[in-house]
Amino acid sequence: MSSKKSSRGYVVVTGTSTGIGAATALHLARNGFHVFAGVRRDEDGEALRAQVPEKVTPLIIDVTDESTITAAASTVADAVGKRGLAGLVNNAGIAKPAPIEFQPMADFRTQLEVNLFGPVAMVQAFLPLIRRGGGRIVNVGSIGGLLVLPLNGAYSASKFGMRAITDALRLELRQWNIHVSLIEVAPVETAIFGKTYAELDGLEKRLGEPNYRLYEEQVAAVRKSTKKAAADADPPLVIAKAIAHALTSDKPKTRYLVGHGGKQVAVAAALPDRARDRALVRELELPKPE
Repeated sequence: MSSKKSSRGYVVVTGTSTGIGAATALHLARNGFHVFAGVRRDEDGEALRAQVPEKVTPLIIDVTDESTITAAASTVADAVGKRGLAGLVNNAGIAKPAPIEFQPMADFRTQLEVNLFGPVAMVQAFLPLIRRGGGRIVNVGSIGGLLVLPLNGAYSASKFGMRAITDALRLELRQWNIHVSLIEVAPVETAIFGKTYAELDGLEKRLGEPNYRLYEEQVAAVRKSTKKAAADADPPLVIAKAIAHALTSDKPKTRYLVGHGGKQVAVAAALPDRARDRALVRELELPKPE
């Protein structure tokens, strides 16, 4: 990997098999970075590398498995040497909707493992290379870290947590002039919508018929809302461009609110609690109190 081929430096991006991660890896590669693309399957990595062969190196990274993170950090360290990293993009994430009352704790924990603990583990593993290279950290969050919908408590807990971790890192790493940005993503065209539908469809089986019936109307409301969000979603390249700005701008923002409907969500999130609840009940057509 010559310096000419990596004129803007080396970056690590997680969750690049599809959606935002794939769009980001390709966009950065096509704009002068050499991208270490985190995937969980070899075939996904090879498919990505085939599109920009000289600028993408697949890495097996499961952010819930520290052994894969350690191995990836070692591989990257050997490749970049004294140059270090220009950036780390924590993008990997999942959503497993369910009412908190009945959500299996394994599912709750998995969302935090992937969406919150995984990024922390990545930062701990790669920060020495970022410090060496004068690089930056970009965490991909969500408007779910601003506003909580029913059945999305675990997901939002992870995304509110991502905001807290980003704020802490921004202060802690200021000493070394390491910029840390948060991308607050509004709906974009990714596979997460199909996965969310599948999760909602599987709730009755996972929760059991009596428990599911208690929340059946809320499930229908969330499904309808998800369908509307999918119809209005922006392409993932919109997010990729914001990530590129955070990595390259002379004045990167601390937060990027990106995607269709993000500003409206931010306004709703700023309402007093009761007013916000009433607005969400109306918007989602949630069931009235019995």
